[in-house]
Amino acid sequence: MNYNLHVSNARISGHFILAVLCAPLLLSAACEKKPAKTTDNGAMAALDQSASTGSAAAAADDTTPLEGIDLKLEGEKKTLFYKLVNSLKSPCGKAHSLRTSFTSDKSCKRAPFAVRYVISLLEDEANEQDARSEYAKKYEKTGEPVKLDVSKAPHEGTEGAPVRLVECFDYECPHCKVFKSAMAQILKDKEGQVSLSLLMFPIESKHPGSRPAAQAALAANLQGKFGEMHDKLFEATSHSRDSVFGLAKEMGLDMAKFTKDFAAVDPQVTSDLKQAEDAGVDSTPSLFFNERKYEGPMHPKYIEMWIDEEVAVNR
Repeated sequence: MNYNLHVSNARISGHFILAVLCAPLLLSAACEKKPAKTTDNGAMAALDQSASTGSAAAAADDTTPLEGIDLKLEGEKKTLFYKLVNSLKSPCGKAHSLRTSFTSDKSCKRAPFAVRYVISLLEDEANEQDARSEYAKKYEKTGEPVKLDVSKAPHEGTEGAPVRLVECFDYECPHCKVFKSAMAQILKDKEGQVSLSLLMFPIESKHPGSRPAAQAALAANLQGKFGEMHDKLFEATSHSRDSVFGLAKEMGLDMAKFTKDFAAVDPQVTSDLKQAEDAGVDSTPSLFFNERKYEGPMHPKYIEMWIDEEVAVNR
């Protein structure tokens, strides 16, 4: 993602996190993902294939209000909204526009959510190119499902919830620390609808204490103390072996068991890292959403929009 969204809502403005966050993998010297291609993602070609040039131009200028949509955009943003809604592809993969899906295709349950997604992006200062790119990532580039083994991973939220999130993170990534509070907000706001599994993704080339921290978290988890250790690790300024053992002692953990488990969970950290790499993770935090890599803005506002849509469409 190439831009900073400006979120005016005071409740969420302090938590916004760039979609391109901390460090990619060990073989890369960069600290962000490769920039998105500056193309229009084929969105203009989304007009009904049967339309002639004249009718397509007319459709692009259609400013008929959408029933049930309280559009508060003004000026250029309002003009851009209609341009987008008339030309973006159907969010249900149909051979017509988003507007047609919204107004005429009642089988496309995603259409109202897609319209609101576009509005939200424009409200948050996305330009046309960025709005098209974000829309394409959500509704066009679905990709193959990603199967991640989370059987040993720490869990939060509601077991068996309709939306399953998997986060890959690094205890020494400052963006992960910020996103921790964002995820806490999501779990609270969407209680009963979301489960979260946490996979360790220590980027040791950038953060040398990230692996000892990951091992300490998993060892504490085996004593039912993951949450407390998780919090302490994010607050700690050092994650050396001695430091994390000090935290475990502070917590009153069984130190003989912790020492044994600390060594025993090292292969699990390696396994978490490997399977995340294989799934295309190259930065932290990275999020998977019902076996699909989440490519939207790493902000509660947008993640919760995805959750609401998934619950409504699949209920």
